[in-house]
Amino acid sequence: MTIEMTEEEQQLRDMVRDFADEVVAPQAYEADRTKTLSMDVVAGMGQMGLFGLPFPEEVGGQGGDYFALGLAIEQLARADQSIAITLEAGVSLGAMPIYLFGTDAQKEQYLGELLAGEALAGFGLTEPDAGSDAGATRTTARLDGDEWVINGAKQFITNSGTPISRFVTVTAVTGENNGRKEISTIIVPHGTPGFTVEPAYDKVGWHASDTHPLSFADARVPQDNLLGERGRGFAGFLHILDEGRIAIAALATGAAEGCLEAAVDYSRTRIVFGSALATRQNAQFTLARMQARVHTARLAWQHAARLRDAGKPFKTEAAIAKLVAGEAAMDNARDATQIFGGNGFMNEYPVARHYRDSKILEIGEGTTEVQLLVIARSLGLMEQSA
Repeated sequence: MTIEMTEEEQQLRDMVRDFADEVVAPQAYEADRTKTLSMDVVAGMGQMGLFGLPFPEEVGGQGGDYFALGLAIEQLARADQSIAITLEAGVSLGAMPIYLFGTDAQKEQYLGELLAGEALAGFGLTEPDAGSDAGATRTTARLDGDEWVINGAKQFITNSGTPISRFVTVTAVTGENNGRKEISTIIVPHGTPGFTVEPAYDKVGWHASDTHPLSFADARVPQDNLLGERGRGFAGFLHILDEGRIAIAALATGAAEGCLEAAVDYSRTRIVFGSALATRQNAQFTLARMQARVHTARLAWQHAARLRDAGKPFKTEAAIAKLVAGEAAMDNARDATQIFGGNGFMNEYPVARHYRDSKILEIGEGTTEVQLLVIARSLGLMEQSA
């Protein structure tokens, strides 16, 4: 199967590839070492229109689609996964909920800055006791007059503490319906009293990506900050996650590709026992397997993206793409590190950063096990009752 690209899509891919090689890659090591997200790089992505790619022109977007977004994310991830996830989360988790579920007033207030890359927003779903089991949400929001009063905590929230972070959308229990939790989504602007962005995490990888825990202690926001229909917050966020898995799969494909490119280049110049490593069959076979993983992962995410953009069901295909691409990134990072030998253990080399960064691709936006569960359900297999 081949996924054909239009001339415009090829131009976008090439433009972002050049930006990744000329702007993103040179700063990646220092950004990783200092755990600093370059706001200049973020601004550059905004000026290129990357944050507005999958949104209509009438709301300030570029008139593209998720396929276009995936092309951009893949190319960025070759050079620096932290930058790629900043774009992915900024679009899929920050702006998309406002576009899909927001009122006209909410779109008018927030979308312009988000799509221009002048502002970022977080996606507050995960909690200390509610990760893959997001239905176990404990954060609460109760109405007091015309205000929501929010209490609880969120964790692992990307783009929540940058200088241009404007708000987070959070899922919270807003009541009960037939004995089950009623979960809604509420916009909480930065600067709201009682809303605290806690110190950044000390992470294994994605060092230049902004990630914080959040806490809410009687944080009050207007009743109009409800995003979407009351009681439909969890369902809305599941839809957001399905789309986000396509983008994460594109990111993982880029990471796998970056590892392959670095390993091929290194194997051609690394002399071992009098000849280039690339001339040895064992290295050739390793690189061939790495190429096969990149090819398979790219087909998977592009197929899922085309389905989504055509308005067709894509939930299972997105899970397959996330599963295949996440494993490809981790496997290629391991093999590339082995090709590099001792140098692969040095952080100045991109494969070392990919090795640390890629593991989260098997965890974030749905673990490998969650993807397998989604795929199994599509086969008509039922979960065993407790």
